[in-house]
Amino acid sequence: MKQKVIAGLFWKVLENGGAQGIQFVVAVILARLLTQAEYGTVGIIMIFITIANVIVQNGFSTALIQRRQADATDFSSVCYFSLGAALVMYGILWALAPWIADFYNIEELRPIVRVLALVLFPGAVISVQTAWVSRQLEFKGLFLSTFGASVISGAVSIYMALAGMGVWAMVGQQLAYYVSLTAILFVTVSWKPAFLFAFGRIRELLRFGWKLLAASLIDTLFNNLYGLIMGKIYSEEVLGVYNRGEQFPKLIVSNLGAAIQSVLLPVFSSRQGDKDSMKQMLRRAVRLSSFLVLPMLFGMCAVADTLVLALLGERWMGCVPYLRIMCVAYSFWPIHITNLQAINAAGRSDMFLKLEIVKKTMGLCGLFAGMRFGPLVLISVKAGLDFLTTFVNAWPNKKLLGYGIFSQWADILPSAGLSFVMCAAVYGAGLVLPGGPWIKLILQVAAGAGLYVCLAAAFRMESFLYMLGLIKSRKREREA
Repeated sequence: MKQKVIAGLFWKVLENGGAQGIQFVVAVILARLLTQAEYGTVGIIMIFITIANVIVQNGFSTALIQRRQADATDFSSVCYFSLGAALVMYGILWALAPWIADFYNIEELRPIVRVLALVLFPGAVISVQTAWVSRQLEFKGLFLSTFGASVISGAVSIYMALAGMGVWAMVGQQLAYYVSLTAILFVTVSWKPAFLFAFGRIRELLRFGWKLLAASLIDTLFNNLYGLIMGKIYSEEVLGVYNRGEQFPKLIVSNLGAAIQSVLLPVFSSRQGDKDSMKQMLRRAVRLSSFLVLPMLFGMCAVADTLVLALLGERWMGCVPYLRIMCVAYSFWPIHITNLQAINAAGRSDMFLKLEIVKKTMGLCGLFAGMRFGPLVLISVKAGLDFLTTFVNAWPNKKLLGYGIFSQWADILPSAGLSFVMCAAVYGAGLVLPGGPWIKLILQVAAGAGLYVCLAAAFRMESFLYMLGLIKSRKREREA
């Protein structure tokens, strides 16, 4: 199981890193070809598409993974049911398109919503395909599929942008990605939908999945409120700048976070009756994820101005403060994800839903307080609330596994301390280093990485020694 988990994490991280790396390069190119308002326009639409996608997937993906015995009938039934839900949601978005355009006073939103909403149909199939991948730990096929889809969609969007198609270049990117990913997954993943459907299986999965659907819908609605508010109260330019600033730290967290979620949930689920084993796996996940994520986010916070200037150019420098604030906010995601997956694996979707209600009640209070003082204060309040919600997410695992938030922070603090020292050193170096933005960025990143590794080795950090042991073990296996 240990080797299976390590292999799964390797391919999942490679899948996310490869696909998102391509998407990141494409986003950098598009940022130099498109305006902030065009980015903000698509950002508004994607909020509605994201919410609709949550409803389409119905929490079934997690329910299929968590289910002890899931067969071909379960997977095929969910696939067809999700496609039916996609049809309903597409009809709703088609009808709402004029209202959305009038609400934001952007007439172009009407056709864009109706075209972009087509991604709901391949998205319904992809959610079932990825559930199969997670259950079987077949992440190599998913890596090849997402990487290929990212290359295809990136080429389509760049071509459309160079042809002067503006905001439609980003619409084309989304459509090309979803369609090509679905097609390639049919080739690389062993599961194919069969002519099987049992509504009784849908009802069984809904007993677990509806709570996850409700929790996911609450979470998605709340998180996208920031975009809705910025697009309406401020402007689509402000939303575009915020989205660019959020993109950089989100790239890191969503990569590792998705790997943790996809790999650990099925592994946790297989050990539901072994409390000690689940506790040890949860503790290892918290330590390793913080050891890897915190230095990257702290380092990115230190080089934010150099990074934006080098990659996006002078006109995007307004996103630097958003980038730094979101680096702080996303620092807490490894704790969120690992705790929530342990709760899901234990079959406590009821607890999962209760936690979302508590967290979003806190968040709404902060949202209404912060929006009166401008976008930067609004996002700063969000970062503070993300820290407080780590205590909420960890609370159930004190009882379920005997691993509470204070124990978790004790495991995280060594990585946080070294990351802070590295961040201060890198920021100071940026003030005195000569050269243009690219040279300065390379020097800062190299210095930060080298300093963090040296500090981890000097203090003999447990996570550093553990990873070093894994590398040596795999090297010996290859040599044997």
